[in-house]
Amino acid sequence: MKKTLIALAAVMLLAGCGNGRLQDGCCDAQEAVINNIMSRKSVRSFTGQKITEAQIETLMKAAMAAPSAINIQPWHFVVITDDSLLSSIYAGDPQAEMFTSAGTVIMVCGQTKNIRRNPDGEESERENPFWFEDCAAATENLLLAAESMGLGAVWTAAYPMESRMNRYVEALGLPEGVLPFCAVPVGYPSGNDQPKDKWKPEKIHRNRW
Repeated sequence: MKKTLIALAAVMLLAGCGNGRLQDGCCDAQEAVINNIMSRKSVRSFTGQKITEAQIETLMKAAMAAPSAINIQPWHFVVITDDSLLSSIYAGDPQAEMFTSAGTVIMVCGQTKNIRRNPDGEESERENPFWFEDCAAATENLLLAAESMGLGAVWTAAYPMESRMNRYVEALGLPEGVLPFCAVPVGYPSGNDQPKDKWKPEKIHRNRW
């Protein structure tokens, strides 16, 4: 938990480390954040031990701290911990064990429309074209928080694959206008998964392509 709080709070300190206004513990916090990002990996094998409600709440707080276009915060989260429901959702899925052995699956969903106030004071419902981008940011926060807590997690896509989306909409009773973005199994890793080295300097272009 301490490592998680350091990782989440350190963003507030990074600017100070970067511009010479050093604060006590600033660079330690920066190192913790960078190490956590570089250590994140996709975990698909779990022990079956359930995570706690306190851990779930920490993950949700981290997810909801993500950036959001116009601060609409279109994300919703369905936390699935019922073993029978998990077995039902993933019956026949070749990767079913990944979800059922985790014990907890967090469904990241997005509200595709929002109520906005017009200049004349009237409210109207409008499409939110950024809902999936916001949900992606929330998902990454969730994954990083899980890593910092010693948990394993993996991003499994739903949107925009209709067959997968329909499965979740039906199983979870999602209301109209709320779409399943991705499912994240979270639990205790049973193996020794390692992060992939994705550093490719050739992917960096300066000023122009």
